[in-house]
Amino acid sequence: METLKRPTVEEEFKRNPELTEDDMQHLRDWIKKQPHYPNAISDEDIVLFLHSNYYRMEPTKATIENFLTCRTHVPEFFSNRDPIGCKELRTAMGTVCMLPLEQRTPEGYGVLYTRLINFEVERFFYYDTMRLFNMIADLWVLQHGTMKGHILICDIQGVTMSHVLRIPPIGVKKFLYYLQEAAPIRLKALHYLNTSSVMDFILGLMKPFMKKELMDMLHLHPSVESMKKHMPTEILPNEAGGKAGATSELYEKVLKNLEDHRQYFLAEEKETRVDESLRPGKAKSVNDLFGIEGSFKKLDID
Repeated sequence: METLKRPTVEEEFKRNPELTEDDMQHLRDWIKKQPHYPNAISDEDIVLFLHSNYYRMEPTKATIENFLTCRTHVPEFFSNRDPIGCKELRTAMGTVCMLPLEQRTPEGYGVLYTRLINFEVERFFYYDTMRLFNMIADLWVLQHGTMKGHILICDIQGVTMSHVLRIPPIGVKKFLYYLQEAAPIRLKALHYLNTSSVMDFILGLMKPFMKKELMDMLHLHPSVESMKKHMPTEILPNEAGGKAGATSELYEKVLKNLEDHRQYFLAEEKETRVDESLRPGKAKSVNDLFGIEGSFKKLDID
């Protein structure tokens, strides 16, 4: 088992001239005044939250609040994250592949590529897939620190209507809320690759929960050819039309990284949760976040 290695705050100051000690201290002081927050928010975490919000203070505070509250109230994504001992996760690992690509785009953006690797419908469970996705994305962001931007590529080769019908709309709502309001990343683009008629149904699930900013980042590609306008496609795995190597070999490294950091995931599940009994004012529940009326207003930062 390995200790999680992250870029130091000193390294982040060198990377990010906009980062200031005053902003860091302001957030440290603010976090201490939130009685419901855990004690595990590190300076490295604060850097990620500030950077993801382009160093704007109030949006940064909202992201920290949303991040911790999501992790507490969406156990479907953020509990039972044992990469070795959880049977459902092991099944997901053999069903879907999530690859943080080794090469970045010319702009310096990191790319996370996902696809099915086993097309059997009975093996696909949405919440287990998203739990695995969030674990891999967590490690990617923590180990690399701040990046100029993040790109998600969903290769839907082999996805059928039978797969899509196994996706609960509330699960899509929860993920898109986390992605837009809570994840400490600078999302620059969301690409769907190898699109087919099934994409209409996927978009039908997503669109009610997407802000205009995310809609503007969305790109659909029937083949890898049209992706070439957006990035050098040689950074993709071989099976997607790139030259980065075989998906299976690349994914083996990703899964080993997860297993090596098992202790991090076991500890994180206890350390980055809010204590609703200590929240000033009214405690929040999952219904406050994702109530059946479908409103995001309660935690919306815009």
